[in-house]
Amino acid sequence: MKMKVTGLAIAVALSAAGSVAWAAAAKDEPIQPLVAPKVTNPGKVELGKKLFFDTRLSKSGFISCNSCHNLSMGGTDNLKTSIGDHWQKGPINAPTVLNSSLAVAQFWDGRAADLKAQAGGPIANPGEMAFTHELAIDVLQSIPGYVAEFKAVFGSSRVDIDKVTSAIAAFEETLVTPDSPFDKWLTGDEKALNAREVAGYKLFKESGCVACHNGPAVGGTSFQKMGVVEPYKSTSPAGGRSDFTGKDEDRFNFKVPTLRNVELTYPYFHDGEAATLEQAVDVMGRLQLGRKYSEDEIGKIVAFLKTLTGDQPLFTIPLLPPSSNSTPRPTPFD
Repeated sequence: MKMKVTGLAIAVALSAAGSVAWAAAAKDEPIQPLVAPKVTNPGKVELGKKLFFDTRLSKSGFISCNSCHNLSMGGTDNLKTSIGDHWQKGPINAPTVLNSSLAVAQFWDGRAADLKAQAGGPIANPGEMAFTHELAIDVLQSIPGYVAEFKAVFGSSRVDIDKVTSAIAAFEETLVTPDSPFDKWLTGDEKALNAREVAGYKLFKESGCVACHNGPAVGGTSFQKMGVVEPYKSTSPAGGRSDFTGKDEDRFNFKVPTLRNVELTYPYFHDGEAATLEQAVDVMGRLQLGRKYSEDEIGKIVAFLKTLTGDQPLFTIPLLPPSSNSTPRPTPFD
């Protein structure tokens, strides 16, 4: 499958100082270094950051984007499946938001083409934030601080869901994690990895893992069947891409997850059934590659995978504008 080149990917490539020199210096490997994105509209990013953290976009007034994509925890919630409105159990594991702008599509089944399309989904999902877009807009339009900020960013004080999702996506596009030890090794720092980590990467390549986990995000650019050599047994109701396309041949095809920061994004797989990296490597080896890794081999691959943890997003937690007297109040217990 051809990799979809997103607007951010192009911007990232062009924003790197001396990008030509950087490309020439990087090792010729199936994985490429991440490059920090260049922010061209800081006001829009700041607005999106506030919306990302604002629980008032949920019916309960308790859930925000950050609830399931916690930026203090690798951009996920470290739960098998997320907790939604009225303590509902989510149907699928929350993928990390970090580096998600580099993915071919959003959600495990790819039903959202990009981050902007994804951002509006959880707000109106009755099992997640359980609001409606109309009610969310009513809330934002009633808050003078937001009205002024939307006007400054978009040139109009009228708030709509298109502007909301555009701002959230702009913030999420900044959540790239460069400068991992592996990135430093790729760009010439031979001391960035130890011998065991290098051996793990070599095994990762030679085993065929890079067929799916490649590129700057080390994954995220294709859909693959879960259980190629052996069937994957799961109690999860998620059927993969077929849930979106309706095609039987797409059943159990899921978006290949990024392996960037993978030591932070446990548990693993769409159903969260792999509690540890060691378990995930063992299952993937057997089910996808038909290979039974030894304990030592698993340890080496895990050592390599941990070198993919990059610089985590650092920013000041946003101060949200206060509600007005006319702002609809949350109803967490209704």
